[in-house]
Amino acid sequence: MSQETINIILALLAFGAFHSLTAATRVKSFVRAFMGERIYLGWYRLLYNILSIITLAPALYLTTIETGQTIWLFDGTLAAIFKALQFVGVVGLVISLFQIDLLRFFGLKQLMAYFKGNQLPLPDEPLTRNGVYALVRHPLYLFTLMFLWFNPIMTASGLGLVIGATFYFALGSVLEEQKMAQQFGEAYRNYRQRVPWMIPFLNGKK
Repeated sequence: MSQETINIILALLAFGAFHSLTAATRVKSFVRAFMGERIYLGWYRLLYNILSIITLAPALYLTTIETGQTIWLFDGTLAAIFKALQFVGVVGLVISLFQIDLLRFFGLKQLMAYFKGNQLPLPDEPLTRNGVYALVRHPLYLFTLMFLWFNPIMTASGLGLVIGATFYFALGSVLEEQKMAQQFGEAYRNYRQRVPWMIPFLNGKK
C-alpha cells in the first residue's frame, strides 16, 4: 500500500473519530447541558454538519495534492460502463436524499424552528421504507460508494479515500441501526429482517 493511500486513510480515520465522537450520546448530553436545551435542539445538527465538513476537508485536499501512482485506468467500453455505474450512483444518491427530510437532515429545519420560536424538538420522523429504502437499508452509503468505486481513473490517494469511506460507512451503518432500533423498535427490526443491508437482493440482515 502506497504512502499516499495510507495518508488518506489516516486523515479519514481522524475524521471518523471526530464524527463518531460528536455523535456519541455522552458528548451530546455534555453539549446539551453546556448550550442549554433549546439552543442545543436548534443548533446542534447544523453545527455538527459544518464541523464534519471541516474535518473531512483535509482528506479531500490530500487527494488533490498527493495523487500517487495510478492504480487503474480504463478507457473504451469498460470506462463507459464505469461512468454509467457512477451515473446510477449519483441518481440514486439524489433520490435517497429527496426521500428524507432534507432540511432536517442538514439541520436547517431545527434552526428555523429555533428562530421562529416553534416547538423543539421537532416531531419524530417516520421510518422510510419505500422507494430506494425498499432496495437496501442504507441507500445513501450504497450510491455514494458506487460513485467512488466505479471511477475509471483511480489513483493511490483516490483508493485510500474509497477504502476509508467504505470502512467508515460499514461502521456507521452498524451504529445507525442501533439508534434506529431504539427509536422505532419492532417496526425497524421487521424492516431489517426484510430489506438487505447495503447490497441489493442479498437477503439476510447484517
